[in-house]
Amino acid sequence: MPCVRPLFGLLAALAACGAVAFLCYCVYFDRKRRGDPAFKRRLRDKRRVQRPSAEERGSQLWDLATNEKLQERFLQEVQMGELWLSRGECRMGVEHLSNALSMCGQPQELLKVFKHTLPPQVFAMLLQKIPFICQQFEADMNEQEYLEDDPD
Repeated sequence: MPCVRPLFGLLAALAACGAVAFLCYCVYFDRKRRGDPAFKRRLRDKRRVQRPSAEERGSQLWDLATNEKLQERFLQEVQMGELWLSRGECRMGVEHLSNALSMCGQPQELLKVFKHTLPPQVFAMLLQKIPFICQQFEADMNEQEYLEDDPD
C-alpha cells in the first residue's frame, strides 16, 4: 500500500493540470469568438429575427380581445386600486388605477367610468397623474424605437 499514495498524488496533479488546461482552452476560444466582428453581427441579426416587429408588438399591446395576459393584468390593477382605496390608501390606489389606465385600450371611456365611480379628490389625483402616464408611454415607445434602430 505505500505505493498507492504517490500514485493518487500523481493522478490528482494530472487532473488539476487537465482542468486548468481545459479552462484556459475555454477562455481562449471565448475571447477569440467575442473579438470576431462577424460574431457581433450574427448575434445582432439573430436577436433581430427573434424580436417581433414594432407593429406586431403594438397590435398585441392594444388588442385586448386577443391578449388575455394584458386583460388579466388590467383587471388585476383595477382590483388592486379598488382594494387600496377601500383601505383608505388613496396614493397607492391612484397608482394602480393609473397603471390600469395606461394598459387600457380605451382610456377615455375608462376615465368616464372613473369620474362617476371614484370620489372627486381621488379622481383629481388620477387626473394629475395623466401627464406622467403619457411621459412614461412616450419613453417606452422611444426606447423600443431605439432598440430597433440600434445597430449594436
